[in-house]
Amino acid sequence: MNGTEYETNPNQLRWDPLPLEEGEGKSFVQGIKTQAGHGDPKSKSGLAVHMYAADKGMGKSCIYNSDGDFLIVPQQGTLDVKTEHGNISVPPKHICVIPRGVVFAVDLEEKSRGYILEVFKGHFDLPDLGPIGSNGLANPRDFEIPTATYDDDSESNWVMYNKFGGSMFSTTRKGTPFNVVAWHGNYAPFRYDLTKFCCINSVTFDHPDPSIYTVLTVAGDEVGTATADFVVFPPRWMVMENTFRPPWYHRNCMSEYMGMIHGKYDAKEGFRAGGAR
Repeated sequence: MNGTEYETNPNQLRWDPLPLEEGEGKSFVQGIKTQAGHGDPKSKSGLAVHMYAADKGMGKSCIYNSDGDFLIVPQQGTLDVKTEHGNISVPPKHICVIPRGVVFAVDLEEKSRGYILEVFKGHFDLPDLGPIGSNGLANPRDFEIPTATYDDDSESNWVMYNKFGGSMFSTTRKGTPFNVVAWHGNYAPFRYDLTKFCCINSVTFDHPDPSIYTVLTVAGDEVGTATADFVVFPPRWMVMENTFRPPWYHRNCMSEYMGMIHGKYDAKEGFRAGGAR
């Protein structure tokens, strides 16, 4: 999080889940560890991938990110996310997107860990469905935005963190930052339930390109490319009638970072929930 210089490594890497030690006393902000990335937030290009592990709420503190948008994926423990626009509960198998500049704080119902995808340019959007048609993958109706929630607190002291240029700054202010009575527009945080993702797959033979599982995408500078694709591989039926399904293989035109939220990944031994590769 603090202006890390990324070193390019062409080898395949794997990370174990971050430990959740009793009594560590780390909040969501304090528990973030940067794992991968490219580009530079100062030039508004590229992205970063983080993991977090936390065992306490943020209390009278909050954060806003001037570098880009956060896509937060809890693997264990529900996040109670308070934003300027209202409150969002984010249990495992859900995601939450916090746009650039939106103030938020995270409280916990229990110890929590998960993943964060941060993009320095552009915003998360639904992929074009093309020949799929109007329905399938992540449907717009399933995305949820919060209702304004006003905190009547003008006296207490708050610590406000700001991620700016890859570094973390802080200041203090009088009164809660969550004092918005009402809002309108389409620049807002939102939540999505990953179990509502509608998979598309072959009904005859062959293995479709993995991009068919894209939930959200951030457009790149070149047509047909993306700065980032957020992809989910949920439980799905993959048997084709009267065919032998050989082991699949593909090469990526983009770097791939995979996290395990739940279950077992059939292509990697020893890959545990909460880990990454």
